[in-house]
Amino acid sequence: MTQAPERLSDTPVERLILDRWSPRAFTPAPIAEAELLAFLDAGRWAPSAYNSQPWRFIYARRDTPEWERFLSWLIPFNHGWAQHASALVYIASHTVMGGGKAEPVPAPTHAFDAGAASVLIQLQASKAGWATHPVSGFDQDLARAGLELPDDYALNAAIIIGRQGETKTLPDSLQEREQPSGRRALHQLAFQGRFTVSQQDQDIA
Repeated sequence: MTQAPERLSDTPVERLILDRWSPRAFTPAPIAEAELLAFLDAGRWAPSAYNSQPWRFIYARRDTPEWERFLSWLIPFNHGWAQHASALVYIASHTVMGGGKAEPVPAPTHAFDAGAASVLIQLQASKAGWATHPVSGFDQDLARAGLELPDDYALNAAIIIGRQGETKTLPDSLQEREQPSGRRALHQLAFQGRFTVSQQDQDIA
């Protein structure tokens, strides 16, 4: 298993946050449904606009009838390493809110709210000793159809969950990438009073 070098921050960020990263090396291991549901329950407590709770978590566990079907929607690159994980969770969000006596209206923050729930899931899993890797690389049409997702739900991302494995189990091209990634400096991301375009943003543009 890759030992993550200690990440450091100039501010007192909690170690739970600094220590979370997204490996691709997993060791095939089952996960109990109760333990997976505990991770998803952490996501349930995320904040959301008007407490609308737009997130939905659709999951499959290793060694269950749904597992291969869920894996099949991933692009080949992600399928190659995710097949060794323990669970695959697709994150959807309701694009409207209201209902009942109220006329449904667009929910402009549905993806933002679902992202907050996704982070809590990953932090809860990390605290419990599991690794997570969020991905966007899957076939949207196939996944939507397979999940029987209604038209007024967006399919945002998927989270791969498993026990971290040995780096040497990955292809050579991925082994050198199997380490925690860095982050931009805070001054490139946080601005007082007005937005500022950083030199790195200018270089990308």
